[in-house]
Amino acid sequence: MSSSEVQASFLPYAEGLGFRSEAKGLFLEYKNNLGPDYYRPIGSSGILLEVERGKTTTNNMDLLDFWKCHLCRSADYLFLMVPQALKHNDAMTPKKEYNAVVKRIETFFVEGNHTNVREVHIFGY
Repeated sequence: MSSSEVQASFLPYAEGLGFRSEAKGLFLEYKNNLGPDYYRPIGSSGILLEVERGKTTTNNMDLLDFWKCHLCRSADYLFLMVPQALKHNDAMTPKKEYNAVVKRIETFFVEGNHTNVREVHIFGY
């Protein structure tokens, strides 16, 4: 299943909660081409919602999503959707992506490693 198929399965619910798809303009002050999958404003802050699939830990997409939230002046919260387990082919033993992402992200919430990201909620699908 592709990340776009995962997104399509919950998009009506996300939009019902006030998320907008690929919000433009959140990173205009940066030269790189950043943008979240979805964004929802909340008061003076907001939530970035990112959906990952095959490159979650292989290409550090979970860390890129955290970095985007750290840079975003309009969001202090990150909702990160990742596969519970991931296989790139039938012969492969499933990688425990969800557990790996939890371990990687929790290091930012250890004393001395804090950033301006207030909370990350990791959802496994």
